[in-house]
Amino acid sequence: MDVKIESSWKEQLQKEFKKDYFYNLTQFVKQEYKNHIIYPPGSQIFNAFNLCPFNETKVVLLGQDPYHGPGQAHGLCFSVNDGVPFPPSLQNIFKEINNDLDIPIPTSGNLTRWGKQGVLLLNATLTVRARQAGSHQNQGWELFTDAVIRLLAEKKENLVFILWGAYAQRKGAFIDRNKHLVLESAHPSPLAAYRGFWNNNHFSKTNKYLSSHHMSPIEW
Repeated sequence: MDVKIESSWKEQLQKEFKKDYFYNLTQFVKQEYKNHIIYPPGSQIFNAFNLCPFNETKVVLLGQDPYHGPGQAHGLCFSVNDGVPFPPSLQNIFKEINNDLDIPIPTSGNLTRWGKQGVLLLNATLTVRARQAGSHQNQGWELFTDAVIRLLAEKKENLVFILWGAYAQRKGAFIDRNKHLVLESAHPSPLAAYRGFWNNNHFSKTNKYLSSHHMSPIEW
């Protein structure tokens, strides 16, 4: 199957693309785009991978579902297109960065700049029906993104995995903590942030770890 994805990821994931579940997932997604409004646009499903090649990945930030409102999702977890109002979780992420690193809150919620620096902005599920949160869960995307995380955890060293909330933490439970830095806290959503997202200092901790392993820090 010819999946349109950045070349180093295509090489790493070629076995995955040949599996039955991925074929079934592809057929499901194609039908959904024909019959419903689906986000993100088809050309942006693998945007996170296209911005952040396998060999350049330094940080993995794990989300759950794409945003399901008009014009929001563009293939990067927590990120929205230029000019789109910040969803609540993203507002809280920017507030925590401001608190942690004293960086001004940006005018755009587009996190493409993070992807280009080696942050893989990975949702567990890569597509969703308009206004129907979770509508593409349990169709195969989770198997695919589990494989992505496993590849990174096994083939690379000294990555930072940022896991916010119970869902992300379960998905990353197998990662070797002796080989990588795993940062966990509550989710940044308003319903959960007060349970430990605030003052987690994950952004400064990430940069300190990267610098200690001779990698350039992220300009958050």
